[in-house]
Amino acid sequence: MERLFKLEGAVKTRLSSISSLIDNYKTRSRVTAYRDKNDVASHPFWVIVKKEITDHVSSWRFIILLSLILLTCFGSLYTSITNLESSVKADDPAYEFFFLRLFTISDGTLPPFHLFIGFLGPLLGISMGFDAINSEQNNRTLSRVMAQPIHRDYLINAKFTSSIIVIAIMFFALGFLVMGLGLFIMGVPPSVEEFLRITLFLVLSILYVAFWLNLAIFFSIRFLQAATSALTSIAVWLFFTIFYPMLMNVIARIIMPSQTASNEEILSFQETMFNLLRIVPSQLYTDATTSLLMPSIRSLGPLSMEQVYGTIPGVLPLGESLLIVWPQLTGLIAATIICFALSYYTFMRKEIRSK
Repeated sequence: MERLFKLEGAVKTRLSSISSLIDNYKTRSRVTAYRDKNDVASHPFWVIVKKEITDHVSSWRFIILLSLILLTCFGSLYTSITNLESSVKADDPAYEFFFLRLFTISDGTLPPFHLFIGFLGPLLGISMGFDAINSEQNNRTLSRVMAQPIHRDYLINAKFTSSIIVIAIMFFALGFLVMGLGLFIMGVPPSVEEFLRITLFLVLSILYVAFWLNLAIFFSIRFLQAATSALTSIAVWLFFTIFYPMLMNVIARIIMPSQTASNEEILSFQETMFNLLRIVPSQLYTDATTSLLMPSIRSLGPLSMEQVYGTIPGVLPLGESLLIVWPQLTGLIAATIICFALSYYTFMRKEIRSK
């Protein structure tokens, strides 16, 4: 009888263990099914991206820069709208693209919209990337994130992706806001080609800011202090924006041909100076955006009299404008990829230890 009681207890214990295993299996199946449905959302990379986007949007420096860009945007829009009627002429070849003038017209008091983006865009990229890595290291959170475990490349890729998402949303919102206000005030919608040109201009602006973002991220990996990386990034920006054109003026005076030089020598001198100026990312951006927003521009370099003679004033279709700006676009893409590759390589080889 005692053996029967023991056998009954063993059977009940085994049945309870089997039922618990079945319950665990059902729970795991539900969790697996939930993860399959939300695989992208639960991936560590996208978790870091969402966290970084939240940090960017809620930071005071982003709010201040966004307010500054909004003020300049509305200022340039007001200037372009008030001078739109006087700038449009019936005999102008680009008369049918007057909607693009919202981004290019200025009366001299304020620069146009694309020049504002070219000036403030690098500051936006630098502000979002100068402390991307060294702030995590100084706050002693970098080693904790790596100990989750999270792949090291997830972190650096998420830092870049989150910043690009914020910048893209911001620029497209500003561009569509300018188009919407222009449509509301003028009452004339943009054509398909104008819309495509403005969209390409916004994509190019995002690419231009991405270059400075990657450069700032590289300095944040290279230097331990955030102030050092910020000052270095701003110094590079100031050099290419202010001091490099001054240096080119000095070089131009030194190598300038004499007054008795031939047309070939003068043309060669101009091409050399244009090529030296195009090393600067801001010059590449200015050339590309000018050609996209001004369809009447046929060339970005010097032209000989034989090339100018016999040309008929007119506008270029979008495809030919893209062919003109293709070298500038390729240069910006190459510079952005090189900066990102340097940041990626430096971070992957960086020693991370807990203090």
